[in-house]
Amino acid sequence: MTASHSPAVPLSVLDLSPISAGATPAQALRNTVDLARRAEAAGYARYWLAEHHLATGVAGVSPALVIQLVAAATERIRVGSGAVQLGHRTPLSVVEEFGLLDALFPGRIDLGLGRTGFAKPKSTDGGPPAAPASAAPRRTEDRWTPEGLLLPPPYDFSALIGSPLLKRYAELVQFPGGQVPEYRDQVEQIQALIRGDLRTADGLEVHALPGEGADLQLWILGSSPGESAEAAGALGLPFGANYHVSPAAVVEAVDAYRKAFVPSGVLERPHVLVSADVVVAEDDATARHLASPYGLWVHSIRSGRGAVPFPSPDQAAAHAWSPEERALVDDRIRTQFAGSAATVAEKLRVLQRATTADELLVTTITHDHADRVRSFELLAREWHG
Repeated sequence: MTASHSPAVPLSVLDLSPISAGATPAQALRNTVDLARRAEAAGYARYWLAEHHLATGVAGVSPALVIQLVAAATERIRVGSGAVQLGHRTPLSVVEEFGLLDALFPGRIDLGLGRTGFAKPKSTDGGPPAAPASAAPRRTEDRWTPEGLLLPPPYDFSALIGSPLLKRYAELVQFPGGQVPEYRDQVEQIQALIRGDLRTADGLEVHALPGEGADLQLWILGSSPGESAEAAGALGLPFGANYHVSPAAVVEAVDAYRKAFVPSGVLERPHVLVSADVVVAEDDATARHLASPYGLWVHSIRSGRGAVPFPSPDQAAAHAWSPEERALVDDRIRTQFAGSAATVAEKLRVLQRATTADELLVTTITHDHADRVRSFELLAREWHG
């Protein structure tokens, strides 16, 4: 067996419940339930639901609610959040919600936690979040790992901080004057609530039911080698790194997690999941055609408008790109894996080898639901042999 065809690691699904141009949120949610059933039949290990807000093109605003829909419609596949955003949630509300899910679907629920990077640090006047200081000069050239994985120059997310949408987001997701606790403290409080040993400052016991004793698999998801990766390692939890969101930093994020890792009652060694954006079709040309609207969709997010309804290939073909628009989405377009099942599977193997991932998570958005279903089915057939 050649190195490029080593035994496949588990493959899972990340679903944003995307709303296509001309469709409705109700249709997007029906599509999610249908895709989850088909993903289970195809052999995917997990089905995770994302959390997005103030976006006209994404119906996944509440992972817990959509998890309930998916878990009720399936039988075996693990279902979870990718991720619950802790910047505007309390540990108690998260544990109670996911404890309720575990009570309904015991042993099948994953609790993936995200940090909500725009929630802190705050500006001193109580206004929208301040842009983080840059610790080092930004890389401006492509890098390639020895395995052949592209690491493009990093996108500067601080450019979004001053956008009207992010200002509105900061105003609406938290109470006025609300402060976000340290991320690791929130995660540790969630762990304590699940264990049932949380105490208040004056020593009173706190019990979250449902939630206490829940059989939840806890994950931390992150896009950089910063707070999330370090917390996951220090607490001995599994870590999910986002190649599909921040391709430039995926190797550094995984390395930071492994460096910080301390064995725990959950894990004896680091456990890494890495995500990728893919589109699979019968041949490379068809896949590239179906993936062609992706750049427009990413541009809507990075230009500060929020995710728009996913365009059709015809709408994408009619768009005249400016150099500035192209530059805004270049890293994401060049790191999307679009092609035949064999083409995409080989790119996923490269990603797995470059990050030494224990699992891979794939997300796919196409304008037509049937094309998205077909993409997942073709990939699963190739991946599992």
